[in-house]
Amino acid sequence: MQSQPHTGCHHSPSWVRGEWSVAAASALGCCRQRLLHSTHVSPPHLSPEELESLWEPDQASMEAEENRGGSGGELITHKAKRQERKRQELLALALGVKLGSKGALLWKPIKLLASCPQISSPLVRRSALKDTQEKQCSYEKIHNFKVHTFRGPHWCEYCANFMWGLIAQGVRCSDCGLNVHKQCSKLVPSDCQPDLRRIKKVFSCDLTTLVKAHNTTRPMVVDMCIQEIELRGMKSEGLYRVSGFSEHIEDVRLSFDRDGEKADISASAYADINIIAGALKLYLRDLPIPVITFDLYSKFIQAAKLPNAESRLEGIHESLLQLPPAHYETLRYLMAHLKRVTLFEKDNLMNSENLGIVFGPTLMQPPELNALTTLNDMRQQKLVVQLMIEHEDVLF
Repeated sequence: MQSQPHTGCHHSPSWVRGEWSVAAASALGCCRQRLLHSTHVSPPHLSPEELESLWEPDQASMEAEENRGGSGGELITHKAKRQERKRQELLALALGVKLGSKGALLWKPIKLLASCPQISSPLVRRSALKDTQEKQCSYEKIHNFKVHTFRGPHWCEYCANFMWGLIAQGVRCSDCGLNVHKQCSKLVPSDCQPDLRRIKKVFSCDLTTLVKAHNTTRPMVVDMCIQEIELRGMKSEGLYRVSGFSEHIEDVRLSFDRDGEKADISASAYADINIIAGALKLYLRDLPIPVITFDLYSKFIQAAKLPNAESRLEGIHESLLQLPPAHYETLRYLMAHLKRVTLFEKDNLMNSENLGIVFGPTLMQPPELNALTTLNDMRQQKLVVQLMIEHEDVLF
């Protein structure tokens, strides 16, 4: 049965076939009208007549394509493919979707459904247009001001006035060294650029401070450990559940603190992959502000308690968007890795639920250290991580 366009939209192109849903037909009709009647989206080198012709394939060519034979078949096939490519580019232009050099292979009609009003779920729309809706990262960082006593005369680097007094004349950012009056510290923008000379360690260092200091998107500990694990440990039984020797894990920590990205965590230095996995968990667990920050902890827990499955995903997704960019990017990269770990479940015996049990308390910690609260929230912590692993491609 052929799909009929929604009454609120313009007529859909005749080449929309029965396998398209009503929503797809409506979306295509709207896209057509947007292109034919809008100058800011129409290609400057195509006239309205040429635009119209792109929507209606040449019937003679299509019939010849169906009954092609002899030496002219290949030429007709080429023309038909070129015509189809033009239609794809036209739709991509209307929706703002980029097509690569292999657009014919990558073209997915579901992307058109995302623009249709019949689809009300923001999560579905985000999944459909995931390629064009990446989170924008602006790695802002507030200054870490502490009261400081300056030796000799000093001037405020914000208002340029003299700092009066003998002791505690002002405050200094312990990450970048900015010196200002205590009153001026409330007016300074969140533009701290940490100085590597002031970053004394890697472990137990604030996540945003570390990535800003090293000018990276994620902490090098996360990148290096995950790369090493994926290189030689994906089939290790009990990965992330089996603990490595604590002395060797401590050695890895000291190596990162001392050598940074030059730390040697290869198989020649640590043959047991569980040592590297243990070091990664230790790094995440020792963060002064967890990957899922204290102020968003309750939102994730409440989302996990929602009875409806889609509502749970919506709640988690909305909470993820409120994470600081460095935390979001670290979590996204980690969840993509854990999703790949589950692909080797037959060998490592680690599914998304098992990984949720391991990483729940590591990534999420309540703002107040209350043993009863932690115990009561363990199920929700596990569920949050489990859902993020299973739906990583949609949530991030």
